Amino acid sequence: MELTLFDLDNTLIAGDSDYEWANFLARHGLVDPIEHEAKNRVFYQDYLAGTLDIHAFLRFQLAPLARYERSMLEALRASFLAELFPRLFLPKAREAVAQAQARGDLVAIVTATNSFVTGPIARYYGVEHLIATIPAVEHGRFTGLWRGTPAFQAGKIERVELWLESLGYWWSSFTTVRFYTDSHNDLPLLERVDEPMVVDPDPTLAVVARRRGWPILSFRG
Repeated sequence: MELTLFDLDNTLIAGDSDYEWANFLARHGLVDPIEHEAKNRVFYQDYLAGTLDIHAFLRFQLAPLARYERSMLEALRASFLAELFPRLFLPKAREAVAQAQARGDLVAIVTATNSFVTGPIARYYGVEHLIATIPAVEHGRFTGLWRGTPAFQAGKIERVELWLESLGYWWSSFTTVRFYTDSHNDLPLLERVDEPMVVDPDPTLAVVARRRGWPILSFRG
């Protein structure tokens, strides 16, 4: 059996769901629009530069979840996703997922974006297993913090290993392990797998991929 892992943002979708969610909240007046959008831009630039403080970002990104009841958040998320999918859905990405599933691979999405935002996206792409940053919950409400290791940079390796162990597997359980991503932030996991698959890469990852002879693909046509 083979293991196929997919990054989500700018890989399976043509944008960043974390960034889009923050801007959605700002547009709808659920956070201070000027301050929130400005901070969101700074964090995103840090992410692109590979200098993101993931814990500072999560405090910013998860804080709004603690302000509202779960039912309201789910309604907001439904509206957000209704806006998101027509713009960012990539049929070629869905085809790549379907091909891996048709081979009988164990397939998962591995993303730093929190599971509240990304759970429905994974289901939309037909992926059962989601390895995402987990928002902490107490008494049925989000706390604004997170639980466990964020699925970011080297944290993706730790989270994948914990997930595999929960299923009774390890890296050596698979004949091939491959990972699709666009981001140089994912170099730790790319270097861990048998088949690094670079998809519509950022400039830094494109240079690394060419130097190392990794396949460069596009899901955007």
